[in-house]
Amino acid sequence: MYTNRKKIRVGISVGDINGIGMEVIYKTFMDKRILDFYTPIIFGSAKTASYHKKVNEIKNFSFNIINSFNEVNDKQANLLNCWEDDVQIKIGESTLDAGRFAFNSLEKAKEALKNKNIDVLVTAPINKSSIKKTYEKFIGHTEYLEQNFSGKAVMMMVSEYMKIAFVTSHVPLSKVPSLLSEQIIIEKLKSINKTLVQDFGVRKPKIAVIGLNPHAGENGVLGDEEEKIIIPAIQKSKEFDNILAFGPYPADSFFTPNNLSKFDVILSMYHDQGLTPFKTLSFFDGVNYTSGLDIIRTSPVHGTAYDIAGKNIANEQSFRESIFVACEIFKKRKAHLLLKENSLDLKKAED
Repeated sequence: MYTNRKKIRVGISVGDINGIGMEVIYKTFMDKRILDFYTPIIFGSAKTASYHKKVNEIKNFSFNIINSFNEVNDKQANLLNCWEDDVQIKIGESTLDAGRFAFNSLEKAKEALKNKNIDVLVTAPINKSSIKKTYEKFIGHTEYLEQNFSGKAVMMMVSEYMKIAFVTSHVPLSKVPSLLSEQIIIEKLKSINKTLVQDFGVRKPKIAVIGLNPHAGENGVLGDEEEKIIIPAIQKSKEFDNILAFGPYPADSFFTPNNLSKFDVILSMYHDQGLTPFKTLSFFDGVNYTSGLDIIRTSPVHGTAYDIAGKNIANEQSFRESIFVACEIFKKRKAHLLLKENSLDLKKAED
């Protein structure tokens, strides 16, 4: 899985070319000190980059334009030219071209990840509907990467305040209750427990599980999913898998500093239940991590932000944090695997 490169190679897909993706990429790499830690490779186009440089009035900075991985310069931010087309960029709009080239960038980055030309992937924001106009089966980054790599993806949000994962993610709220089962919750608990151990270095993670219904069902008065599904899943995870899972806790009163300090990760039942408190606390420095796969992918928590695109006012902090989190996970996972290998070698020697 790991190469002998001295610096981690961070692959970056440019996302929607009509949004703030290229702006936050430019702003991130204008601080050249971060190049001491990793080598960035952006999957995009010199023409598209030049357009955004002009629109956002970027001064005294240029990418190292390359056409192959043999040309990568470890001391510069590299841009791999993935297309030569003259693209019509319409800042702040959802267009067919924007979706097509966002997917093109993602495809090229995915192939590079498979071929070990990059070590981790950071994705700039996309507009799913723009991509679906050309690629009907596309749902999102998480689902796309799960189809192309090993493992079962679990969406996890990461910040200094909390880590939160989801039993369900990009589904209508009306479908959430029917998608919950003991087995699915147990699988999610196993997955995030493994993630905390191998990717974040937590030896024995403590997991808080949030209920589905108001007041976590209040003993079945406000819904019975807690009694019938969630509580049995927590109990079985403890009994059979030795996972330190607790709850279910009511969503309306759980997200306090005192509660957050007691747990290493939170398991939420659905998208907005977890993302609302997370983005309230961590909008500018939060990171979206696709856990559960054999590869490492992160992204900023914000979207394409069409309303501020091209105005040079986008905040790059979440994007910058996405890169640092990806690199830290890469190092932690590498150390964990080496420790496992050494333990196995020691056991064989003793036998």
